[in-house]
Amino acid sequence: MTAAPGPAAKTERLLNLVLVLLYTRRPLPKSKIRELVPQYGGAATTEAFDRMFERDKDELRELGVPLVTEEIDSLWEDEPGYRIHQRDYALPDISFEPDELAVLGLASRTWAQASLAGPAAQALRKLRAAGVERDLGSLIGIEPRLRTVEPAFDPVKDAVLRRVPVRFDYRRPEVGETLTRRVQPWALASWHGRWYLTGHDLDRGAPRVFRLSRIVGPVTLDGPPGSYAVPEDHDAHTMIGRSTAPPAATRSAVLRIRESAGRALRRRGSVEADADGWSRVRVDYAETEALASEISGYGPDVVALGPDDLVAAVVRRLTGARDAHRGTDAEVSR
Repeated sequence: MTAAPGPAAKTERLLNLVLVLLYTRRPLPKSKIRELVPQYGGAATTEAFDRMFERDKDELRELGVPLVTEEIDSLWEDEPGYRIHQRDYALPDISFEPDELAVLGLASRTWAQASLAGPAAQALRKLRAAGVERDLGSLIGIEPRLRTVEPAFDPVKDAVLRRVPVRFDYRRPEVGETLTRRVQPWALASWHGRWYLTGHDLDRGAPRVFRLSRIVGPVTLDGPPGSYAVPEDHDAHTMIGRSTAPPAATRSAVLRIRESAGRALRRRGSVEADADGWSRVRVDYAETEALASEISGYGPDVVALGPDDLVAAVVRRLTGARDAHRGTDAEVSR
């Protein structure tokens, strides 16, 4: 059986270490721990194992795991032993109100895929095993989805939790180039369906926001854990909101919208009655491509009448969607 790669391997090693120290009846010396935790057996030398074990101890303590050092007995001389007392590690009995159970269930179902889908499902199984029943009916109609398909999500998340500086290549679409960034990660947050990293850009000497989908290639650790402090007043969502705020509307689009459709567009624009169950709506906008994508989502219920570049962008999207279903050799009808 092959070992799990990257962060997954470290997580598995830490979990095995916790289990070994949690269920031992007496403190264990490092030599015994090396035998019992499978991942430590792959260490090339005793020195390599020692370094790995010391890092793991520090990380568990940073995560709040009560790993303690105790004397073993005279047979081991001065070598310390390690263990985790169940009384300190275990949580007290927890009870939930019906509305709290509904929120827990909704939160677990929010993670639709990738790295956090498994842990969320496992948490629900533990609730059921403990005899806790969820009110599934209260979740009907309110079931968002958070996706974590970006390859950078896991290493960035780990860097935020451990406060480790990172280095990565970042694509800037507005200038068409990729630049290397050195960042002290502060927080990771979802904003309007996308994941963003906030942090201090070391090269620019200022706070910055980075969209995870624009990170190109691997995320490399670039310093020791806990080597910087996150500002106490840092609010990730406020910082992301300011950074991603759309530019002020500078143009006006003329749309023809079926009476029963396009409510979001109607709310933003001025509406005039048109013939045959349609309305003529004028909407202010700043980004042609963004508005074209929104219009295309309504299919035949919204028609762009102008400006010309907006009409062309909508036609390009709709014909592309049609050709994707018919095949790339589909003949474009005029």
